[in-house]
Amino acid sequence: MSDLATWYYVGSFGQLGPLTKEQLEELIEGGVIEKQTYVWRPGMSDWLPASSIPELFAAFREMEPFAAPPPSPAPMQTMPSMPAGNNPSVAFPGPANAQYPRPAYGYQMPANIARSDKSRTLSGVLQLLVPGVGRIYMGYSALGVIQLVAALMTCGALHVWSIIDGVLILSGQVRLDGYGRALED
Repeated sequence: MSDLATWYYVGSFGQLGPLTKEQLEELIEGGVIEKQTYVWRPGMSDWLPASSIPELFAAFREMEPFAAPPPSPAPMQTMPSMPAGNNPSVAFPGPANAQYPRPAYGYQMPANIARSDKSRTLSGVLQLLVPGVGRIYMGYSALGVIQLVAALMTCGALHVWSIIDGVLILSGQVRLDGYGRALED
């Protein structure tokens, strides 16, 4: 380490450093070091918040947000003609006469969600045959291992849990794989 690397700070993983002043300023720009983060260098008697050190004032002053904030939401409006018995103070975003699409039956998956490469049918059949294997296949590894170990420890008595889970998967009650992608039918 060079003689210039003399700064330390307290981060999520404890005391970190030594760092140069330039490295410290980059961490401030990146939002890793905030105004209330404690820093220290040789010559200081104690750890101090970064905002109280004159040498770092410029770094906090120059720091600007990386992206502009999103636009504010549309003002809330109430629906003009509410049926009797409904609460008239319920607010809906957007124009008062807007027609909001509703699914004809049940839940509809959003169109912008990623599609999984896993098969719901294969997952359900695996889950019915071998406890937990269908869940492991779908990406729910921890749950699958728990089901497998539970069935083995109880000499197959808790295989009922996996059978019920397999039926739920096959019936479409499990819509996402372990990575948050929509399961294919």
